[in-house]
Amino acid sequence: MTELGPIAGWPGHLKSAVNLLLPAKAQIVLFWGPNFVALYNDAYAPTIGDKHPRALGRPAQESWTELWDDLEPLLQRVFNTGETVFAKDRPFYIERHGYPENVFFDISYSPVQSETGEVGGVLCIVSETTERVVAQAELARAQERLTQALSAAGMVGTFDWHVQSDTFYSDARFAEMFSVDPAKGEKGAPLAEYLAGIHPEDVERIAAALDHTVTTRERYAQEYRLVQKDGSTRWVEARGECLYGEDGKPDRFVGVVVDVTSQKNAQERQRLLAREADHRVKNIFANFHSMISLSARSARTPQEMAQALRGRMDALLRAKDLVRPGIMGTEHESQRTTVDALVRTVLQPYEDGSPDRIVLSGPDVSVGAKAVTGLALALHETATNAVKYGALSRPNGSIHVTWGASQDNFHLEWDETGGPVIDVTPQTRGFGSILAERSVTSELGGTIEHDWRRNGLRLTLSVPLIRLAV
Repeated sequence: MTELGPIAGWPGHLKSAVNLLLPAKAQIVLFWGPNFVALYNDAYAPTIGDKHPRALGRPAQESWTELWDDLEPLLQRVFNTGETVFAKDRPFYIERHGYPENVFFDISYSPVQSETGEVGGVLCIVSETTERVVAQAELARAQERLTQALSAAGMVGTFDWHVQSDTFYSDARFAEMFSVDPAKGEKGAPLAEYLAGIHPEDVERIAAALDHTVTTRERYAQEYRLVQKDGSTRWVEARGECLYGEDGKPDRFVGVVVDVTSQKNAQERQRLLAREADHRVKNIFANFHSMISLSARSARTPQEMAQALRGRMDALLRAKDLVRPGIMGTEHESQRTTVDALVRTVLQPYEDGSPDRIVLSGPDVSVGAKAVTGLALALHETATNAVKYGALSRPNGSIHVTWGASQDNFHLEWDETGGPVIDVTPQTRGFGSILAERSVTSELGGTIEHDWRRNGLRLTLSVPLIRLAV
């Protein structure tokens, strides 16, 4: 017996509601009256665990004590306003098996009204979605971990090209790397849209490689560059294969793409270091030859020659120390200095005591710890070329270096005279010249110009002051 009294005395709309819920296969519970007495069907019973059967016919607060602060406002809202409350994957905290659980339900709470419109109770149709919600959360976490792992491994994504319809599918990250609208990744787009994101110098080769794989059934493996929306370039490696239908025609071309930019940069740095090492060895011998000749001309005794040669070699080592951090990628090892100190350090090994051999002129201009290596490298390469081919290769040759700052730029002019006559402007550049130009243009954001006059080189260098100070 419940507080609702004998069934025969129940109002008609209560009887109708109970007759409706009892045979239903849906999970239904009816909370009746101001105390929300619980009446439910067999389908609902498992959702409340060991609360059944004592919850049947009893006020809801007695059986749902642990979630009453959450449940009561929902019931009161329907009971007092007559509106229906609906929610998907609504979380509830419940203790139904002797331990606390966070569970989820799709719910629809509706008023049960009499003929006069009076609300007598709340009919709750529910469907537990805990298993699905938990599974989705686990899947999302797994996908996040997978994405992080693939990202750490440099994975751009996977692709699936349906050859016959020319529809190329990918994930959003893959599409974005190829400068394709990410929304088209799942919907599909023509292969041409993805090829458009490949570097112009590589696209023809990649298109041919794709055709080759489709025709020969060989595995596909290619490295190429992608041009990003910001203008930067990324290197990727793509691997895949073509799948064929029962009729022997190409059906799908599937594969993966991995970002190998860091590996390519490392390979380029190794290649640069190898070339730099070879270049440096050759320059060292050229410098030694010049210093020996220079010391021999000015020395009166073997002892004086030895002393002068040691001094020049020490100065050369100090100049080498300025350019080593930039070559090795350790610019932080450099120290802040001035242009005057930097130029004197680089050119000191070639001084012979003559006031006209090397002439320097310019104000104190600060050079930052990062910029000093780039500027030192450009000056060192220019001096080395002067030793091998220019003014410093002749006893009467001289160099004038002047510099200054105007507005937002630093300017330096290197002027050679007295060297070998220049009949023809050099048509090719050596590795050292390329390295020097790169140090000014790429590292310092400046410009460097060579004027090959008949009586000697005039080099003009310009660097933004803000970059020079870093």
